[in-house]
Amino acid sequence: MKNVLTIAGSDCSGGAGIQADLKTFAAHGVYGMSVIVSVVAENTCRVISIKDIPPKSIADQIDAVFEDIRVDGVKIGMLSNKEQMKTVADKLLQYRPRGVVLDPVMVAKGGCALMHPEALETLKKEMLPRAFLITPNIPEAEALTGMKIETAEEMKQAAALLLKMGTQNVLIKGGHLSGDAVDILYDGKEFSAFTAERIQTKNTHGTGCTLSSAIAANLANGMGTADAVKAAKEYVTTAIRHALPIGKGHGPTNHFYTLYQKGGLRNAEL
Repeated sequence: MKNVLTIAGSDCSGGAGIQADLKTFAAHGVYGMSVIVSVVAENTCRVISIKDIPPKSIADQIDAVFEDIRVDGVKIGMLSNKEQMKTVADKLLQYRPRGVVLDPVMVAKGGCALMHPEALETLKKEMLPRAFLITPNIPEAEALTGMKIETAEEMKQAAALLLKMGTQNVLIKGGHLSGDAVDILYDGKEFSAFTAERIQTKNTHGTGCTLSSAIAANLANGMGTADAVKAAKEYVTTAIRHALPIGKGHGPTNHFYTLYQKGGLRNAEL
């Protein structure tokens, strides 16, 4: 079994962040570990408060994992401030894990900012060069590149700009555009498009976290980059199609739907 680490914020409602990452890891047959960088009091409707963990505690958590357990992959999510980013970047440079997937989380599903605006330059300079793959959505890609993205061609242009910032691969998620959900992967040589039907549902809480975690797990399990992305998108699409109507707002995806079907189990009545 491969071991995959998530470095991210927590979500007490269970649909996003660390909780979504660990569920996704389990669904992909990898052993999940976590470093919590922020405690987020949120539910399917709103973010109530955010308590950032001090950089020393973040560093200690990372050391605790790496000094004892082989790490086969890393997913990085919410990092709210410059100090957290510098701490994580330093530890990535120290331990040099493979397959680092960076999801540059900036805003929660309900619209609450999860990253301080002044940390954007630190994200670009410190974190992007440490990543094997970054997975921004359209607004995040626009913030990182400074360009407006309204077409698939502009997604490709943004991906090329992001690659120049130091990451090895870029996946721009096209869910914010109209039509089918088309994601664009760029590895510096060629572009690959991954298309899925747009599912009409409000229950999409944690989809970005889930996708990046699925990619990290697939990479750890030995898949090539394009195959890892393709399989992760199929997994997320299924999880959205069978999303859980939990809460009064944007409900979570169904991380274990396929596992339930294959295992002969059924989803309990909600």
